Amino acid sequence: MTGTPLTALVVDDERPALDELSFLLGQDPRIGEIVACDSATDALRTLHERDVDVVFLDIQMPGLSGLDLAQVLARFRSPPPVVFVTAHEGHAVEAFDLRAVDYVLKPVREERLAEAVRRVIERAGHPTPEAEEQIPVERGGVTRFVARSDVRYVEAQGDYARLHTATGSHLLRSPLSALEEQWADAGFVRIHRSLLVALGHVEEVRFEGTRCSVLVGGAVLQVSRRHTPQLREVLSRRSRT
Repeated sequence: MTGTPLTALVVDDERPALDELSFLLGQDPRIGEIVACDSATDALRTLHERDVDVVFLDIQMPGLSGLDLAQVLARFRSPPPVVFVTAHEGHAVEAFDLRAVDYVLKPVREERLAEAVRRVIERAGHPTPEAEEQIPVERGGVTRFVARSDVRYVEAQGDYARLHTATGSHLLRSPLSALEEQWADAGFVRIHRSLLVALGHVEEVRFEGTRCSVLVGGAVLQVSRRHTPQLREVLSRRSRT
């Protein structure tokens, strides 16, 4: 896939947006054939008839939405990479759940689209392992991606979660309880009603009587009494493996 120009499927129900995205992709030498569809249903029919290397997909469309189509594609034996191209910021978390390669906001800038193509090619040559999932975070109307393996701990903030990394913190539109379930296999453990910690980033565990705390990236995080036994058990299992 990376040695020859990519065949791209572009899906958007608005003809001006479809034409513009097709034109911009046509300016990229890494893109070869471009197949345009004005509905998710038409795109699904096309995908059953031929293979493509990447799908550039609008989200809000009549009938079958872009998210609906992505869910169908995820069940393919070899699903094509999906790049969402949308005017709506609020679907970034759902895009992440569907393993989207990128999430590009309209109006589309040529350099931003070029970055999305680069990510598609990179994903093809180096499949992203589970621990390296990219998390879409929003700041100032711009969606950026943070590697989950860079997240040291997560702090609850109402219906949001604040991801703490070595370079700063990022707000994610997701409750802590959802991340606890989704990220358990990646080594994230609840240590407090408002905290998840990445075990791979824990530098030190301190037990002082009945109190417990962990050192993560220079920050001392208190472990609640309720969650201390669970942390002990997890650490014990890890030490035996």
